[in-house]
Amino acid sequence: MQTTQPTHTTAPRKPEGPEEPGRATGRRRALPWTVIAVWVLVLLAAVPFAGKLGDVKRDTAVDYLPASADSTQVAKDQAALPGGDTTDLVLVYRRDGGLTAADREAAAAQVARVVDRHATVQGRAPRAIPSRDGSTVMYPVALTGLTDETERADAVKDVRAELADHPKGLSVQVGGQGALRADSQEVFASTDGTLMFATVGVVAVLLILTYRSPLLWLVPLVVVGAAAMASMAVVYGLVQGFDLVVTSMSSSIMTVLVFGAGTDYALLLVSRYREELRRHRLPYDAMRAAVRGCGPAVLASCGTVAAGLLCLLAADLNSSSGLGPVGAVGVVCALAAMLTLLPAVLVLLGRRVFWPLIPAYGSEPRARRGLFAAMGSSAGRRPGTVLVAGGALLGALALGILNLPGDLKQADTFTERPESVVAMQTLADAYPESSSQPISVLARSERAGDVLDRAGGTKGVERAERGRSGGGWTEIDVYAKAPPQSAGERDTIHALRDGLHRIQGADAHVGGASAQELDLEDTNSRDRAVVVPLVLLAVLLILAALLRSLVAPLVLVVAVVAVWGAAMGLGGLFFEPVFGFAGIDPGLPLLSFVFLVALGVDYGIFLMHRMREESLRGADVAEAAVTALRTTGGVIASAGLVLAATFAVLGSLPLVMLAEMGFVVAVGVLLDTFLVRTYLVTSASLLLGRWVWWPGALSRRPAAPGAVAPRRAVPADRG
Repeated sequence: MQTTQPTHTTAPRKPEGPEEPGRATGRRRALPWTVIAVWVLVLLAAVPFAGKLGDVKRDTAVDYLPASADSTQVAKDQAALPGGDTTDLVLVYRRDGGLTAADREAAAAQVARVVDRHATVQGRAPRAIPSRDGSTVMYPVALTGLTDETERADAVKDVRAELADHPKGLSVQVGGQGALRADSQEVFASTDGTLMFATVGVVAVLLILTYRSPLLWLVPLVVVGAAAMASMAVVYGLVQGFDLVVTSMSSSIMTVLVFGAGTDYALLLVSRYREELRRHRLPYDAMRAAVRGCGPAVLASCGTVAAGLLCLLAADLNSSSGLGPVGAVGVVCALAAMLTLLPAVLVLLGRRVFWPLIPAYGSEPRARRGLFAAMGSSAGRRPGTVLVAGGALLGALALGILNLPGDLKQADTFTERPESVVAMQTLADAYPESSSQPISVLARSERAGDVLDRAGGTKGVERAERGRSGGGWTEIDVYAKAPPQSAGERDTIHALRDGLHRIQGADAHVGGASAQELDLEDTNSRDRAVVVPLVLLAVLLILAALLRSLVAPLVLVVAVVAVWGAAMGLGGLFFEPVFGFAGIDPGLPLLSFVFLVALGVDYGIFLMHRMREESLRGADVAEAAVTALRTTGGVIASAGLVLAATFAVLGSLPLVMLAEMGFVVAVGVLLDTFLVRTYLVTSASLLLGRWVWWPGALSRRPAAPGAVAPRRAVPADRG
């Protein structure tokens, strides 16, 4: 096949600008050192605050609930009652074949000791509730006076330790919402270190394979580490100054974003810097040209991710709205480090940082026909066929959404079953006819009697008991006849809300664990309807400003939305059949959409921005598209692998919601990198021709004389 050189030359160019040699040399030497000195000062100030971020994380129920929901108001009001937010436990005693008299005596004695050592709700003694088959007895226990999640988790550990000594053959488990929260707290506490080490290890391996240099891989890794430290300090400052809610989930995702996005920016900059070193004698001049060349694309990339994340501020779900600014801070810090600190370090290290593949001044890269030139050639021969076939493949994958499991229940939130989950299953088996966890009702004390009577008479309610009172509010525990988180219990919650909200002056609110999950589902549906259009609009505006076009942004956005659908479809094929996940987190569709649209557009930005550069130099769309694919294909493939791998690290954490998030985003990034950007976006650009730049000036520019049609020639792969 005939090959044609790109329309622009790669011959060495003189450094730009009329600077005097002495002044220019002084600036070249001083500026990198100045930048590094500034970053050293920033890090010295940031490290103490970054270390405090873990102390201000909030993982209470309220922090993961909708701001305006009924159940959220209950959780807030419970914290204001005497004793604060209760730690509801269920002590479960079971012996296969039936409990003996000695078992019951031992259980009663242990529960009495627990009551003596811990504060209970207004001194109320726990009541033994035996199962009908006589195999199990449960004791609901409510601990009060515990001020934070760490203290509650320690109390649960103490209770479990006190129950460790029991008759042989008698199983003793601590369940209930308090135990579940304590187990969640323990899991979250272990995620930071695990996630950080795993992410660093994955990124290091991929950088070594990409650069094939004993030194170069370390530079971006150190710089992205500095960005991570700075982002944690900034987020801590936002918590102190603006009471920003930071959860363990948002902190984990910020870490992934900093390493994933930061490494992507580094790969693009280093690749362009390597090109420019062949054209410029001095590393300073080469870096200045590299930053000018890829800077707009990197800025637009960061802008789309940050804007997409900030759209989450419109979400009603507290954990989603808090994630927006936390994630945005991470990608902005990554951008700042990669456009300032990384260039400074690379300039000071000089060309030898690329050893053994040092790009010599005036040299030409080895001409070869590479993978991405071949991909461009195949897309160019039959762009229509490629586009239709690729679209059909994505559509077929998206059908897997029909196989997605239902919403994730609390008992299924862990990849491994802790004691609290085992206890919930034991209770469900032993008490199939009733609920073991209360539905919490808060009402004005002056109308508490009416609320208690109405709640007790509501269809589906087994019993209702008056709880604590204080500050003008009274807590009522309502037990449904149906098992927890069943359709019957949901009907009971709806019936309670319909009836109790009608009592004038009661201001009754219905909450508890099951009511919270019901509100989560409703709120996530509302948030998707609000946030998704905002994300699409924000991304389209940024792309239109960068590419001076409306058609090209639409092509990119449609492509990444199709990728999201295909990735969710693959989730339907893998989550339950392969991974054994019993449900999906209600927030997964929205958060995965935000990440895949914002991050997926990045690679389209890198490709289309380079394609626009080639078009401005006189190439027609066909030649510009294939040249852009050839020159950016390798680095974007590396960036896609890094980003996918960093999100895949979330799968190593013992939480189903993070494992699902990591899978969907990682798969989506790979689809976007190796299918959509490489074939579909290129094919669509070839079919549209110069109309891809409409209504910009490039759409009105005639093809350059002697332009090569995509079916007959492909530029030589010079990467």
